[in-house]
Amino acid sequence: MLRERVSNDIYVFTSDIYAQVTAGVIVTREGAILVDSLPFPVEAREMAAFVSLVCRPGVRYVILTHYHADHTYGAYLFPQADVVAHALCRKLLVKRGLPALKRAQAEEPDLEEVVLRPPDITFDDGEMGLQLAGKVVRLIHAPGHSPDLVMAYVENDRVLFAADVVIPVPSIVDGDMDALRTSLRKVAKLPIENMVQGHGEVILRGEVQDVVRASLAYLDAIEAKVARAIKSGKGEEALRRDSIESCGLSRIPLNGLVQQIHVANLLALYDRMASR
Repeated sequence: MLRERVSNDIYVFTSDIYAQVTAGVIVTREGAILVDSLPFPVEAREMAAFVSLVCRPGVRYVILTHYHADHTYGAYLFPQADVVAHALCRKLLVKRGLPALKRAQAEEPDLEEVVLRPPDITFDDGEMGLQLAGKVVRLIHAPGHSPDLVMAYVENDRVLFAADVVIPVPSIVDGDMDALRTSLRKVAKLPIENMVQGHGEVILRGEVQDVVRASLAYLDAIEAKVARAIKSGKGEEALRRDSIESCGLSRIPLNGLVQQIHVANLLALYDRMASR
């Protein structure tokens, strides 16, 4: 698993096992704040071992950016910490997360020990602040990828954990196009030194605005492409063969997984637009 230091006391862990999903550790003298927890116990334990070395008080808070499995499964390994998330995250973990975990455990022995931890502390729309030993973390509701998604912005260091609002290709299968556009514009307004994507590489200050523009342009492109497919009567088959490059993004990131996400976006959007 890759570990990267992005500020004096902030570290990013990137999974080698699943889709380069990321998690963060914010270290303070009074304890650590985790941003997500990785999907597989073997990697979550590696992160926990690192925290025990660099932060004697241990983990105080685990922020769950949203309910999806790859961001939540490791939270049970930090029983002493309070879990913080949007109020919708709790509901979605119960309604969708528990059945999904049972299916995953039936297929993947490495997940057998996982127990979902619902949030202890929640907030509704807008923002919530966490303060620990002088570190101020703003939790910003930013739906679009999923309805419960929150970003974590460390004000002192100008580090944004954008979660899946920003990944190498925007994903709207479980979300909403217009909401994601609004959330991406929130990103563009923040003063950022380093931006941690939900999956993939850390984005540096000078690249943030370009990444946001490219994501917004991609959403416009797939919306136009699906509208043309519906109007022409070509339907889903043409969309299944579509290349992500035709919408302005590269197929290289995430070891090619972005192409699968792209096709899933097109098909989900087709179903929504065709039924209007």
